[in-house]
Amino acid sequence: MRILLDTHILLWAVTADAALGKQAKKLLLDAQNQIYVSAASMWEVAIKHRKNPSVMPIAPEVLIDACMESGFNWLDVSAHHASATAALPLLHNDPFDRLLVAQAMQEPMRLLTRDQQIAAYSELVQLV
Repeated sequence: MRILLDTHILLWAVTADAALGKQAKKLLLDAQNQIYVSAASMWEVAIKHRKNPSVMPIAPEVLIDACMESGFNWLDVSAHHASATAALPLLHNDPFDRLLVAQAMQEPMRLLTRDQQIAAYSELVQLV
């Protein structure tokens, strides 16, 4: 299965945060799954880290290294991904989350999240 990580799931995974949960850990550790990180998540972390490092303590370059060490795959943002956000209903206001949903739907791949608002977009969104 191809899995795209929501930003908070990504951060919990690379920091071994207990918030990640057993179901998400199982999916991440399953060798059959291909785990993807969106460039949109890196952009989100970069913006939030620059704005307030105490709220987003992990620097983007550190996160990139952690993703590479974890064997995660990169998913670039394409024009098709960006334009697909226009077709999404306005269920969620966060532009990064909307872009991740659009990417999951366009590719297609599962989007792992804990955000229940995002789950309303598609059966491709998996709450963990």
